[in-house]
Amino acid sequence: MLTVIASACFFVMPTISNAYTVKSGDSLWKIARQNGVSVLSLQNANNRSSSIIYPGENLLIPHAVSASDKQLMAKLVHAEAKGEPYAGKVAVATVILNRVDHKDFPNSVAGVIYETYENGAYYAFSPVKDGAINQPADAESMRAVNEAIAFRGQGQGSIFFYNPDTAVNKWITNRQVTIKIGNHVFAK
Repeated sequence: MLTVIASACFFVMPTISNAYTVKSGDSLWKIARQNGVSVLSLQNANNRSSSIIYPGENLLIPHAVSASDKQLMAKLVHAEAKGEPYAGKVAVATVILNRVDHKDFPNSVAGVIYETYENGAYYAFSPVKDGAINQPADAESMRAVNEAIAFRGQGQGSIFFYNPDTAVNKWITNRQVTIKIGNHVFAK
């Protein structure tokens, strides 16, 4: 029995980074956003099904997306969704996170963003191929990344997006469309 408990602690404890004491005016969304985690992961880490919290109670904060991963995501969002509505930028960031969480894609932000197919002949994201990802991100792209992280796991499950006017590979048009925002179609 002790071995089972020790094993459980080994697997559960690494997902928690610190504790937070709820203050008056806090909400799960606000705490999640401040700590770079999703509301869903905050609820899961604290065995909650509702969003009700009380001042003075302690919450466990799960590990956050690193600052360097956020910056990388913001650069891709900026390159992919420049000129698109803010909601489209959040949706692009959400696609990255959904891929990280999806069994068919790499399990890291960098792995998803830099993924290639057919021995490097095709890139998952065109800004990686053409170098546009190396441009600095703007503040709105970073804000979109933070919002996507705060609502991680609560979207429509999009793992693809494309511009129907510029998409070269037509296989993408056979995917189930989840939403259209600006010039982008999001799908799963």
